[in-house]
Amino acid sequence: MSTTLESSPVPDAETKPRLTQTPDPGDTPTGRRRELRAVRVDDVYPVVGAAAGAMATATLIFGWIAPLTGVVGWFVVAFILFLVFYALLLSVVADVREVIDRLMTVVLASAGIILAGALVFVVVFVITRGADALFHANFFFSDMESAGPLDPLDMGGIAHAIMGTLIQIGIALVITIPLGILTAVFLNEVGGPFARFVRTVTDAMTALPSIVAGLFVYSAIILLITGQRSGFAASLAITVMMLPIIVRASDVVLRLVAGNLREAAYALGASRFRTVWSVVLPTARSGLATAVILGTARGIGETSPVLLTSGITAVMNLNPFQGPMISLPLQVFDFVKSPEPNMIARGFGAAAVLMLLVLALFAIARVIGGRGPGELTPRQRRAAARRSQNDLIRMDRARFTRPLYGYQPEEKQ
Repeated sequence: MSTTLESSPVPDAETKPRLTQTPDPGDTPTGRRRELRAVRVDDVYPVVGAAAGAMATATLIFGWIAPLTGVVGWFVVAFILFLVFYALLLSVVADVREVIDRLMTVVLASAGIILAGALVFVVVFVITRGADALFHANFFFSDMESAGPLDPLDMGGIAHAIMGTLIQIGIALVITIPLGILTAVFLNEVGGPFARFVRTVTDAMTALPSIVAGLFVYSAIILLITGQRSGFAASLAITVMMLPIIVRASDVVLRLVAGNLREAAYALGASRFRTVWSVVLPTARSGLATAVILGTARGIGETSPVLLTSGITAVMNLNPFQGPMISLPLQVFDFVKSPEPNMIARGFGAAAVLMLLVLALFAIARVIGGRGPGELTPRQRRAAARRSQNDLIRMDRARFTRPLYGYQPEEKQ
């Protein structure tokens, strides 16, 4: 007796899909639909009126009523009056809930504008003050071995400080990235009493003053082991400052990974290592890149620990284990303490280069970790397609060589 397999019915290609129908509301009245992200005319008039009234009242207070002076004070008083006038104007046409909603919207938008304005002011101010040095090519490719405080800007540069910063932050990242991420994985995936102790120590190290880290490395490494300041000692001091930032940020990111992803991996028979390596870390990749960015931003701008551990030099030194190695923050400190205008211009130029270097590192980190969970690169997509094609060929071969679904073919009589 032969056994046949019944295939599932295939839907007709000409069958039209069912469309979702909206029920007829009939005579039920519906309110006016409000666009949440649109700006209405009714929203603009209170803002303009409150701003004009706040500026006029602040000018009257500073000019006639109170003995107050200063541009910053005027802006603070004007902003407070703006919030008061804006709330009063809204209360005429809106209820309490809408007044609070719009008032908080204005406060949050103002906070964002102030933050962006402060950042733009710092960048523009630094670049403007260092523009005289930035327009000289030798500033990026020369050191200060043959240049002095009275020499013009077409002599000397900060190439030795740029290389020192890259070497020191590179050594620090080599130490902190694996150690910080592994510590965060231990805190989330293993846990236990010791994990709580490690988390407490990490929280305490987050508030550690940078000068204390420099003194620790100076006394434990330089005085007891090496006997001289070096770039490696500065990298260790930077590592002490970066490590708790990366651990805490990575810990928070790994906590956000959904628990059902781990449970699904364990249900499929994956080990803990395989689950962490193939599920948890790829899911939190973007957040881990952000954690590395935060740690890099903390370490690359440190001056106090580098001042005690790296030393100041005017020549190029590419060996982090021998001799002083200056970095950009320390070079900025050394330049701006001079009373000479050219040295001050070099200091602001070095600060501008430091900001551009941080921006470049951030861009590289976002490119590496900016893809979302499960998003593949073109090379990974091609490799996945090749594996799928190989699996299809293997299954086709197995279908002709092995019985299907355990059914034995009919034997010939």
